[in-house]
Amino acid sequence: MIYQKKRIITCAITGSVHTPSMSPHLPIFPDDIAREAIAAVEAGAAIIHLHARRPEKDERHGAPDWRPETFLQFVRKIADHTDAIVNITTGGGYGFTFEQRMAAPIALSPEITSFNLGCVNFGTFTALEKMKNIEYQWERDKLEASKEKPYINSFANMEYVGNFGKEHGVRFEFECFDVGHLYALKLCKDQGWLPDGPLFLQAVVGTPGGLGGETEHLAYMKATAERLFGPEFQMSALGAGRYQMTVAAGALSLGMHVRIGLEDSLLIGRGKLATSNAEQVRKVLQIFDALSLEPATPAEARAMLGTKGKERTGFALAGAMS
Repeated sequence: MIYQKKRIITCAITGSVHTPSMSPHLPIFPDDIAREAIAAVEAGAAIIHLHARRPEKDERHGAPDWRPETFLQFVRKIADHTDAIVNITTGGGYGFTFEQRMAAPIALSPEITSFNLGCVNFGTFTALEKMKNIEYQWERDKLEASKEKPYINSFANMEYVGNFGKEHGVRFEFECFDVGHLYALKLCKDQGWLPDGPLFLQAVVGTPGGLGGETEHLAYMKATAERLFGPEFQMSALGAGRYQMTVAAGALSLGMHVRIGLEDSLLIGRGKLATSNAEQVRKVLQIFDALSLEPATPAEARAMLGTKGKERTGFALAGAMS
């Protein structure tokens, strides 16, 4: 793994797992997502990982949204007000077809997209036990469905995403929920499905259907990746829920980058909801300070990951032509 004194902070702004009834601070409207992203960058994030939420005030309000026109409402604002690297999800949300999951990345051609390396049982149905008030029926339906339906990512899907990356000059955040996902990445690489360039691995721990949130898993993921890919890769880690900051501390100690944000955890402390993504960025920077580390700027993150630059994204080009 390539060691850097400066480490990349990725901030995942809203995601598709949490629902509006879980926190009043989860950004839903495009203006709110843009505002949260801009504030996170101002606090120290270099990469903004983005999902969309349905803004219409109807029975599906706040549900994950795949439509490119929804993404465009906040992506262009983020690009206008920051130099951040925009990462648009290919993961989508519950009930999306694979074509819907790919619609925004294809339309907007960002610098980075997520790349999911296998099937996962998220098991978010357990959250229902703790939720006293559920505003929308779609929230209950979504959480209950996670007991029966896994999150599907086939090798055919991976080949398609890889070819999309080659065509659009897009780099990837390879999301690894288990050690086996590193071996899936090795297969993708050996098959020639991926663009040339540095690998950016994201170790995801603390989800019910993947690796647990214990930090020792990070060391094993790192050692396995070094065995499979040699030293020439970048690695980040995120801890879901209550594991967020302990995983961040472990990752930074191991030489990794970090990902935080309300997609991954709604908390800022034990039993205390975070009021914003920027609050989580500021908290993780306390760990940076304790370890004598510095957050990478967007320009430094681009150099580490070999991205194509903001000026070559679809939304920047569309803005220039409008």
